[in-house]
Amino acid sequence: MKKRLMILLAMSMILASSCGSSSNAGNGSGSQAAEAQQEATAQETTAQETEAEAAAEETEGSEEAEKTEGTEAAAEAADTGAAESAESEEASTAEAAEAAEEEETEGNPNEDLEGELVIYTSMYPFAIDMMDEALKKEFPNLTPGNDGSFFFYSGTSALITKIYGEMGDNKDQPLDCDMFMVAEPAFSLELKDYGYLYPFEVENADELLRFDYDEEGYWYPIRVLNMCLAYNPEMEDEWAAKGVNIPKSFKDFAYDPSLKGYISMSDPMTSGSAYASVVSLIDTYGEEYLDKLNENKVMRESGSTAIAKLQSGECAAIMILEESILKYINDEEEKGNDVTNLQVIYPEDGVILIPSTVMIVAEEYSKNVNTEAAEAVANWMLTEEAQEIIMQAYMHSVLASETNFPKHSIDTNKLIEMDMGVDWNKAYKEREKINNLWTEKVTQ
Repeated sequence: MKKRLMILLAMSMILASSCGSSSNAGNGSGSQAAEAQQEATAQETTAQETEAEAAAEETEGSEEAEKTEGTEAAAEAADTGAAESAESEEASTAEAAEAAEEEETEGNPNEDLEGELVIYTSMYPFAIDMMDEALKKEFPNLTPGNDGSFFFYSGTSALITKIYGEMGDNKDQPLDCDMFMVAEPAFSLELKDYGYLYPFEVENADELLRFDYDEEGYWYPIRVLNMCLAYNPEMEDEWAAKGVNIPKSFKDFAYDPSLKGYISMSDPMTSGSAYASVVSLIDTYGEEYLDKLNENKVMRESGSTAIAKLQSGECAAIMILEESILKYINDEEEKGNDVTNLQVIYPEDGVILIPSTVMIVAEEYSKNVNTEAAEAVANWMLTEEAQEIIMQAYMHSVLASETNFPKHSIDTNKLIEMDMGVDWNKAYKEREKINNLWTEKVTQ
């Protein structure tokens, strides 16, 4: 474009020179002078054209040079940007890999825990099986210390007897376990006083738990049992025809004479939950409650025997842990059987909730001296995953945030409102006295 402008400018200069020459010829001067001037003008014009063309070519060359430089600069910038982008992508990939590795490590720090661990527990074997499987997954490098299981199982009373035997007469001998998941807070208080427990921390325990725990960290609740009543709906009319009333409360269970000879419960001398219930009922109704149980000829037998008698019509009502009834109902449903001959009664005067605790054995008495692993396991027991297993085993969760509850039960928070309560310090300190009362008033 600039080249064309320069050519037009040169042509204009030529035309102007031609006009000047014509005018001079018309003045009548000599022809030689005119021709000489005309020749000079032509030479000047030719020089101007040459100069204009050179200027145009220079301009065009400058433009092409600028274009080339711009293209080269753009290419260089593109190369630099690509290199920087590649470096940035490599850095991002490295950071992502590092973050993923950290997340994996942080996701399950329990993978690093090693050594053996043995836990004494009174949980039902089917619950132990579920817990064992979960623990082996969560703690893959921790060795189960009891023939492939983390747990040694026995009934509460038998376990307590075993523990006393291992402690020795002076309560100073090591045990064959590292943790306890057995009994209720009364036994925890006793073991704490003997110096057999190791304190540990559960973070934000006040907010996490909806049941009491030891403020010094020696024990925490991990599952909740519920003592209630049960009856056989299919037999209700037959019992009514006999003049026998189905009890609506714990008081009815002992005080209603129509139930004489038709009630059953576990023996508090061998059952920790039955013992806790007796402590609660004595606090509510006095020692007279034991007299009334005796007058009503209460049978003392295992939960399975009591359920069988309830279904056969030998018993009108039984005092039993809710989980025993729920398990039976759900087991039958899984077989395709609709259970209509067994139902829980949630007593009008309240239920008796019994938290069962987790404890760590003090290092000087521990079998494997693996308190780091024991503390990790104890804290894991208070996770949602572990508490889900607790509820699948028909017990109630201790977590304040938990809204679920065992199948066929009722809302745990509702049960807490109904709870009659147990004086755990009394249950510990007066164990011998209460056992003697039971023996004198009921078993003799």
